[in-house]
Amino acid sequence: MPPRTSNEAEPAETPAALRPALRVAVLADSDTRWKWGALTARRLTAGADGTDARPVEVSGLLLRGRATPTPRQLAEVGEVGIDIERVREVTAVEFLHTVRDEGYDLVVLALVGGGVQAMLHGLAALDLPRRPVVVTGYVGVVYEKLADGLLLRHGADVVLANSAHDAERFRAVYEGVGADASAVTEAALPFLGGAPYRPEEGRDTVVFAAQPSVPASRADRTYLLRRLVEHARLHPRREVLLKLRSKPGEHTTHIEELPYQKLAQRLPGGLPPNFRLVYGHMGEVLDRTDLLVTVSSTAALESLHRRIPTAVLTDLGVRETLGNHHFVGSGLLTSWDRLDGGIRPRPDTEWVAGQGVAADGSYGTAYDTARAKVAALLGAGELPPLAPYYTPATAPGYLPGILGRHHLAPDGTPLPGAAAPQEPGRVRGAVRETVRNAARGAYRQGVQRVAPVIRRMGEL
Repeated sequence: MPPRTSNEAEPAETPAALRPALRVAVLADSDTRWKWGALTARRLTAGADGTDARPVEVSGLLLRGRATPTPRQLAEVGEVGIDIERVREVTAVEFLHTVRDEGYDLVVLALVGGGVQAMLHGLAALDLPRRPVVVTGYVGVVYEKLADGLLLRHGADVVLANSAHDAERFRAVYEGVGADASAVTEAALPFLGGAPYRPEEGRDTVVFAAQPSVPASRADRTYLLRRLVEHARLHPRREVLLKLRSKPGEHTTHIEELPYQKLAQRLPGGLPPNFRLVYGHMGEVLDRTDLLVTVSSTAALESLHRRIPTAVLTDLGVRETLGNHHFVGSGLLTSWDRLDGGIRPRPDTEWVAGQGVAADGSYGTAYDTARAKVAALLGAGELPPLAPYYTPATAPGYLPGILGRHHLAPDGTPLPGAAAPQEPGRVRGAVRETVRNAARGAYRQGVQRVAPVIRRMGEL
């Protein structure tokens, strides 16, 4: 090509706003993972090509299962930049067909580990000429099944770690089994935010952040509820709130077999007037919180980010099954007796700095590295095939079961009969959707109500 002469004009760049939109799909299997996935997608694509002007189209997809969030739960998550009216449920096979047909640039897998592994193999089996960049990670504190969960997520282009502490642990696991650790990328929890804590005259609010499955037993959950109510009676001028994740019959990331709402109805003596059960967006609840109390909820990290006084309970012990062992060294571990007496924990600044809560004001740059990595992958053209650590050769006794639960064969292709049929017209399509909704309701009823009763009977 001959050199350009001095009087030839430089080719004009296409304005970012006129370029094709960046197409993103978020696949989630619960309310909290939907929140994480949607906000992660937004943070990763803000300026993904060096400018904030390029349009981004995000499709919201919910993996059908026991924890699929209800419209109320989706609305309660808060603003995530995606119209919940356009969010739809899909099976694993329907999702793979959607990726094949829609040509997404970026896919965020906000799923439990087994779901991530199945989708990685399913995406690899599509053998697309130009596959999407695949991102995954964890919703919050990683306190159990570290190796299992990480190896099930291996194979994604980016595995997000919520802190420097997690990034170090993640790389150690991958390197320890001889797996490529380059996908591990330090970031932060995507839903941190809100104004820094400022006490208000006349306001004194204690919030207990409940968890669906921690603790698990009726005795332990009743104990925590009783102590919270007693705290309200000891301090009649203090507003005491029990922040709940879901209403009875709804599911979250974890199964809640003994909702606090039902336990509260059976509490002797009733509830004091300054005690209330509340729902809603955690950020809005934290706006009026003067002390956040929990066993091990990720809400503690949200609270620390805003420098709200925070307490992690030791009343039931410091145990791996409770998850509060994660807070060893934090300075937050305390008991209801001490809280009743007015003692407030003081967080250890070094511990907080390593947990990705960015209370020092560095949160604005927490996603820079991850954003740059995603931008580089998006601009790389054809990407290498997805290569999960688990394959039919390395885990022949484990992988087929994981894939089978999502109606995929060991090679990642849909099992016979798993492919979604084409809807034959509007009427039959509407009938099929009605049947699906009824079946979905029956399934959730069985999982949420019948199964817990059967389990309890088996323990007698």
